[in-house]
Amino acid sequence: MDRLLANGTVNAAQSGEGPPLFLFHSLLSDRASFDAIVPDLEKSFRTIVPELPGFGRSRAVEGGLAAIADRMAEAVRDAAAGAPAIVLGNGYGGFVALQMAIRHPEIASKLVLADSGAAFSEPGRDAFRNMAKASREKGLEAITDVAMRRLFAPEFQAQHPELMQDRRAAFLRTDPDVFRAACDALASLDLRSELSAVKVPTLVLVGEHDEATPPPMSHELAAGLPRAELKILEGCAHVPQLQSPRQFLGALEGFLP
Repeated sequence: MDRLLANGTVNAAQSGEGPPLFLFHSLLSDRASFDAIVPDLEKSFRTIVPELPGFGRSRAVEGGLAAIADRMAEAVRDAAAGAPAIVLGNGYGGFVALQMAIRHPEIASKLVLADSGAAFSEPGRDAFRNMAKASREKGLEAITDVAMRRLFAPEFQAQHPELMQDRRAAFLRTDPDVFRAACDALASLDLRSELSAVKVPTLVLVGEHDEATPPPMSHELAAGLPRAELKILEGCAHVPQLQSPRQFLGALEGFLP
């Protein structure tokens, strides 16, 4: 069931009963990237899967990642109605969740940051600048192969042609202006000096073959957070919940209440 949050600006799917659990999707994907794990999670949680600002039917917001984090904090407060909320973010959704937790310390009771980080290396920053430039000059179609390679290893792509067709179509539905603004924000992002402000328990997950946000970023993130635990997901790339849902759900056991 879809519902509108934050004064009608954020569209979210909601299912299940229990404590609120929010799932924030990545930049190169959409909320359907959680479809394989929601049926399990909704047995224990009221699972809320928003479309991030500028995606799907959620309204875009000006002001960079901080403004996006503020909008999502509004959506979390709206849906959680004061209950302690768990927020899980994958990729770009992880950066949004982390920025949100820094700016709104009371917003989440626990965080799961999957394939994310606090800052990119210079080559990582260049990759976002290059994707933004290519998409501006040639359109999203020109970088679809690059985007898919950042999400999934070549072997996985070859073994799952139908899934890849679906994921390509999802990427091409992205608003180009929203995509470029996100690339610019991630290219300049550095939250390392603010990590100590995040006092809640945090589970940091990363696929061992993630090229978009390589494992060293998650090591650095976990080391900078006061109450973090790090788990490496074997054989996975940037979207482990889609690539290996059973392993992903297994990694959450013992951390989720």
